[in-house]
Amino acid sequence: MDRSGFVKLAIIAFGLVTLSFFVRGTSRLVLGAEIAALLQAPFAVVGFGLLCYLFVRATLDVVGVWNVEDPDA
Repeated sequence: MDRSGFVKLAIIAFGLVTLSFFVRGTSRLVLGAEIAALLQAPFAVVGFGLLCYLFVRATLDVVGVWNVEDPDA
């Protein structure tokens, strides 16, 4: 994975987490709180899991175990 791919995944992850809040808020107005939580959950779990993966990957890059390639180097 190069740095641009890492940034794209980070933007997607933050977008998924943000989308989960919007889905929960708008569906809560129409369908109720329990259904809204069920609709929101997949977006939140996938986004949070992706953020956790990126955190571990960045930590391993700083330590030097698993490098994120720099295309300019």
